Amino acid sequence: MKALLLNSGLGSRMGVLTENHPKCMCPINDVYTIISWQLELLSKNGIKEVVVTTGPFANILEEHILSQEYNFKYVFVNNPIYKETNYIYSMYLARNYLDDDILLFHGDLVMEPSVVADLIQQKYSTVTVDSLLPLPEKDFKAKLKGERINAIGIEFFGEDCVACQPAYKLLYKDLKFWMEKIVEFCERGETKVYAESALNCILDRIALYPLELNKCLCNEIDNVNDLNLIKNTFHERSGMWRK
Repeated sequence: MKALLLNSGLGSRMGVLTENHPKCMCPINDVYTIISWQLELLSKNGIKEVVVTTGPFANILEEHILSQEYNFKYVFVNNPIYKETNYIYSMYLARNYLDDDILLFHGDLVMEPSVVADLIQQKYSTVTVDSLLPLPEKDFKAKLKGERINAIGIEFFGEDCVACQPAYKLLYKDLKFWMEKIVEFCERGETKVYAESALNCILDRIALYPLELNKCLCNEIDNVNDLNLIKNTFHERSGMWRK
């Protein structure tokens, strides 16, 4: 199993905090940045290979990652047109390195250790959801059909929807279908949409199941307020994780 960490976005809503480095290098406490915490969790769960997509400040991010004391085999994939594209295009550029089951995380996602451990243990392709949270206005929701995910997007609302975070475990056989559809999208010029737009086209062909978070920490950081909330939550809960 490999990990794919998507870090090619601008992070413009972070203001001055991303003037000199990508969002994933923002600290969440005195020890960890967002990306170094993700690497810590991957290391503790036995992942050996990590594919990282980059955009702005690519060299700075690579140096930061390589300075961490983890024995990963890294592949860095730069998206040179990150200003004009969404991460669907970064996944397209990384496609030749995605030849195994993968964990896929957005680079601004902060999780507690149990989330990664539980994802790895799933027998099927899985994405994290939290039915205990209110549906977000602008973030991902998952539409459920029975026990499976029927669609993922920011536009969905209704009783069949739950809050969703972009932390996936994908079996290689399912990832191949998604990547084939991503290639179709990108090669016809649809590079500004979410990668989930391509995923939704093939969810009748693959089985994607929800992993219920039950309010475990698993949140994206979109802006400074999100970062401050995550810092507080991380401080409050991290003592329990080490026990």
